Amino acid sequence: MSLTLISYNNLSLVYYFLHPFDLLNKDLLNIHHGLRLSFLLLFSMLFEPFEKDVKLVWDFVSVIFGCGLVCCVFWFFLKLILSSLTQLKHIDLCKKKIGSAELAFEHAAWMSKQFQAFGDLFDEAIKLGLTAIQTQNPGFYYQQAAYYAQERKQLASMLCNHDSSVVYPNPDPLETQTGVLDFYGQRPWRQGILSFDLSDPEKEKLGILALQLKEKNVLHSELIIALLSNAVAQFKKYKCPRMKSHLMVQMGEEYYYAKDYTKALKLLDYVMCEYRSEGWWTLLTSILTTALKCSYLMAQLKDYITYSLELLGRASTLKEDQKSRIEKNLIKVLMNESPDPEPDCDATAVKASQKLWADRVSLAGSNVFTIEVQDFIPFVQCKAKFLAPSFHVDVPVQFDVYLRADCPHPIRFSKLCISFNNQDYNQYCVVEEAYQKSDILEQSSQGTMCLVPGKTRKFTFKFVAKTEDVGKKIEITSVDLILGSESGRCVILNWRGGGGDAASSQEALQAARSFRRRPKLPDNEVHWDSLTIQASTMIISRVPNISVQLRHEPPALTNEMYCLIVTVQSHEETVAKDVKLTAGLKPGQDANLTQKTQVTLRGTDACDESFPALLPDIPVGDLQPGEKLEKPIYIRCGTVGARMFLVYVSYLINTVVEGKEILCKCHRDETVTIETVFPFDVAVKFVSTKLEHLDRVFADIPFLLMTDILSASPWPLTIVTSQLQLSPSMTPVDQLESYVENVVLQTGESASECFCLRCPPVTNATGVATGCYIISWKRSSPVESVPVVSTVITLPHVIVESIPLHVNADLPSFGRVRESLPVRYHLQNKTNLVQDVEVSVEPSDAFMFSGLKQIRLRILPGTQQEMLYNFYPLMAGYQQLPSLHVNLLRFPNFTNQLLRRFIPTHIFVKPQGRQADDNSIAAA
Repeated sequence: MSLTLISYNNLSLVYYFLHPFDLLNKDLLNIHHGLRLSFLLLFSMLFEPFEKDVKLVWDFVSVIFGCGLVCCVFWFFLKLILSSLTQLKHIDLCKKKIGSAELAFEHAAWMSKQFQAFGDLFDEAIKLGLTAIQTQNPGFYYQQAAYYAQERKQLASMLCNHDSSVVYPNPDPLETQTGVLDFYGQRPWRQGILSFDLSDPEKEKLGILALQLKEKNVLHSELIIALLSNAVAQFKKYKCPRMKSHLMVQMGEEYYYAKDYTKALKLLDYVMCEYRSEGWWTLLTSILTTALKCSYLMAQLKDYITYSLELLGRASTLKEDQKSRIEKNLIKVLMNESPDPEPDCDATAVKASQKLWADRVSLAGSNVFTIEVQDFIPFVQCKAKFLAPSFHVDVPVQFDVYLRADCPHPIRFSKLCISFNNQDYNQYCVVEEAYQKSDILEQSSQGTMCLVPGKTRKFTFKFVAKTEDVGKKIEITSVDLILGSESGRCVILNWRGGGGDAASSQEALQAARSFRRRPKLPDNEVHWDSLTIQASTMIISRVPNISVQLRHEPPALTNEMYCLIVTVQSHEETVAKDVKLTAGLKPGQDANLTQKTQVTLRGTDACDESFPALLPDIPVGDLQPGEKLEKPIYIRCGTVGARMFLVYVSYLINTVVEGKEILCKCHRDETVTIETVFPFDVAVKFVSTKLEHLDRVFADIPFLLMTDILSASPWPLTIVTSQLQLSPSMTPVDQLESYVENVVLQTGESASECFCLRCPPVTNATGVATGCYIISWKRSSPVESVPVVSTVITLPHVIVESIPLHVNADLPSFGRVRESLPVRYHLQNKTNLVQDVEVSVEPSDAFMFSGLKQIRLRILPGTQQEMLYNFYPLMAGYQQLPSLHVNLLRFPNFTNQLLRRFIPTHIFVKPQGRQADDNSIAAA
């Protein structure tokens, strides 16, 4: 399309398509078609025709702006964000279509408005439900809008820099007769011209001048700050911290240009913390430089000093001459003088600030400033280090404080003081030096408080700890380094703890990971990176000069009074006063062990659960030098297992430390693990009179209770005596006596006892209590005072049953071949009924017998019947007797198998001997 065919009438026809809002709810396809057609037609008219006359480009680009914006609105309305972003790319095609060079700031303003409008549309679409992401959110478009707003500001400062003599044109070329424009984007002074022939250059010149003078009054910083604020809010919402910090720096600088120094410092201070923690030293230096200018222009003393301290430090990337200028200004401030102006500051603002500085100098207010250096990086580094992690109370506590300066020139401090968690020690750790104000930057070899750049200065302190701090930790709470004097201004650099600043942890980590070889230094110098901070130490008690020995014979036996002999001997040169002994079970063990362990000083005590497991603070008295003391401790362990016992001896002694006499409390403790074992095992069983095992007994029938004592002790045991205590349901057949009295058992040996008992009839079929077996014993020792221990063993229950008939036999213990052997059987009726009994004797090959072979008899209740037989042995040896068979007619369940439990079935038969042998035997 040629330029001659284009007129503003054509543009008005095209612009018709820019108002489709009345059709939004009717036909979206036609709207889309119309918008696309309008936009393509405009772009086809843009590039070739207007290359010949760039003054008309702005008119046409304004129309494109409206059409492109409507397209973006349309795509956002349909929630097609990718299409809208694609549509926004037309801005790239218009970047270089600036138009008139005298009005280039308008193009920057148009670009800024484009991105701002798109950011607003994007944000509105998000509120309506559109989803944004971290890499694609409205913040990027607000950032671009702010960038072009800054470019607009720069262009305006160059193009609108007219002299004050230049006045605004009259009449105003930006006003029209009707007050409105014929077409959107048309210049006001071109109203009524329907061709592109600009035949009035003078009118064009006046119009451009009017626009430039009007642009000069625009508050560009406010526009930029508003756009940056919107961008920061978006990046904060979508969690982009570094983008947010970068834009906040720009906002702070813009506030600085707008001469709002308070807000500028507030924003820059916030960002400094993040850049310090991440180690962006170049960016931090730039921000600190701007902040220093703001604090100077506001005459803020503390802020000015703080920023100067950091700009002189190792994190600053300024050149040496710049640091030198800042250091001299800092010294002027400390000497209560006005500093020199910072470079590149507004001249008007500098004059105002000089008046403020003059007022600060004349004021007699507080001139002491305390600066916490833990959160920034000053030009002085500090590290405090105790020489040991712990000190005995009779040894002076020593620590070193290392200082290093990074400023360009040597600098002199007036005072160094260290504070502790116990303030009584503060007075011993102060270094102070007086000097003239003019000497603050003068290096002197005689001065102890002069720091030379790059050199490490060490200050050594020591003091005597208090006895009440034994067991406590002494911590350095702060290190104060004072710069200046009270006559001028005084700055206190305060390090919390043992020193270190915002960059110390990062530098220590880098030094630990570095394999770089450090150069060799003179003996009196150290590598700063090799120093570590140790801000606390422990005060421990004086080393005791006594010996504690434990003598005992392990293992311990259950329930015995185990003797532990404690021997204490003093090796002190003076008297050990108020000696106390604590002995017993070491705390912190199983609670069951505490309940089953008792400790006493007297072995004759009958320990029970009321006795403690630990005896604290047993008074012993004073010990002279070389004196030895023995103290027996008796321990009773109720259960087996290992136990740890503690013996703790404490005493007081006078000692001299650094010419000062102190009373020290010393202690020594010894621990010993003692194993407890069972002294013996006891086995109990019930047997018949034939020594056969019984799982139950019969009422009124004698039986035997047998006990076996098996020694499990590694030491000899003496069984002092034993006692059988029967329950009321048991009665002894014979008198109860101890058969193991004063028996000594070695390891693995055993001792047995047998008791004949009888149980009357009972109604309880579940079992009858037998009683308890008490064994009194002790370790076999020549010492008579060894206490006797009584061990009570509960005997098992036994089941008692009743039988209708009891049979027992009276016969000799042995027989002889071919000699008569009389045998008498007693049949006793155990019921209340008359018993009909059938008795028969079954012969044996080893015996002949005389007597009733088969008989039937009747036995009255509670009575017995005797039957006499003569057995005649035929063979020698252990022979079977003729078998007695009993049949109870009333009790058919009574079997001969049960009968055999009561009567013997075999007997030993001796052979027939010669008379001579018998006489010799009789004589013997």
